[in-house]
Amino acid sequence: MEQSQILIIEDDNIVARTVERCLRGGEFHVSVANTGVEGLQISRRQPPDMVILDVIMPGMDGYAVCREMRSDPMLKDVPILFLTAKAKEEDRITGFLAGADDYLSKPFNVDELLLRVRAILRRTVKNKGSQKVEAGSVVSNEVLQETPTKPEKKLNIITIREFSLNTKTYELAAPHLGKIRLTPIQFDLLYHLMTHSGEIFSPNRLLDEVWDYPSDAGSPDLVRVHIKNLRERVEIDTRAPAFIETIPGYGYTIKADEDKE
Repeated sequence: MEQSQILIIEDDNIVARTVERCLRGGEFHVSVANTGVEGLQISRRQPPDMVILDVIMPGMDGYAVCREMRSDPMLKDVPILFLTAKAKEEDRITGFLAGADDYLSKPFNVDELLLRVRAILRRTVKNKGSQKVEAGSVVSNEVLQETPTKPEKKLNIITIREFSLNTKTYELAAPHLGKIRLTPIQFDLLYHLMTHSGEIFSPNRLLDEVWDYPSDAGSPDLVRVHIKNLRERVEIDTRAPAFIETIPGYGYTIKADEDKE
């Protein structure tokens, strides 16, 4: 089995080696960089499958490294997990806004770290494949050619109202958007909401069903920030979102035409 390449960017050598020992083995191949600049250099020579990134580092901090990776066409889709002592809510939100896929605070539980790494890598592998896995079953192009259901499915296109999501190119099309290519997690999140139109999803349920995290693993802030970022890309007015709706006290939903009041 091919090993996943994981890069740890961490200036504290004791922490770096501890994480390395947790991950090293048949499943992962682990590299370590002790500064943000070194981490970017290693990533550009050979993009890793995932980065585990500290925030507090001399020179270039982790937030800056994350933003730099997200602006680099070669690294923009590499999943990033922050592992840091900065544990306040505003720190997590800053990390998510910088482009992180997840955020774990120190001191950390080894089992939880492994769980999150594996969940992130499973999503990454799924996005690279030609098939989507939904609720334990494979949805292929042949399946999508069947009689349209709600939402409408034609070939590899899922359509709700004026929005069409292409499951082969990861593009979303709408009259006010043209075509935009979504990030992997934006695609997964929107795909899940569109293929369950009318259902209301709490942040914890989305962590379970989209991020593949069990109960009590992952922060609802992760969901909220990704919803915010996705709305900024697809909504006409983010102050009054009409596509990805918030149901106060419950969560988020996308309604098909017949569901709209």
